[in-house]
Amino acid sequence: VQLQASGGGLVQPGGSLRLSCAATGITFDRYAVGWYRQAPGKQRELIARITNRGVTNYPDSVKGRFAVSRNNAENTVYLQMNSLSPDDSAIYFCNAELRGYEYWGQGTQVTVSS
Repeated sequence: VQLQASGGGLVQPGGSLRLSCAATGITFDRYAVGWYRQAPGKQRELIARITNRGVTNYPDSVKGRFAVSRNNAENTVYLQMNSLSPDDSAIYFCNAELRGYEYWGQGTQVTVSS
């Protein structure tokens, strides 16, 4: 089983990025997928989640700016991030969970800076 997160990079404040989480080795469409982030010195936090049926939820810190979606045919979940600020700088991870079993991707760095 492998989750591969990609799409991070350096972006200016106000910019956008789209992250991808590609899964292999699991029946991906049965899994809920969450995007987490961890900034230096801070705890890892959940910032977006999409269930196997496509129901999404977000914390207030990203609501209206981030959008998670999935393409089960491609075994991929996306995170569209808009209106980025330096506070969004972190390593972003994806997680697939089903009935207590979970898998983590390796993380992709997002840096928001001018």
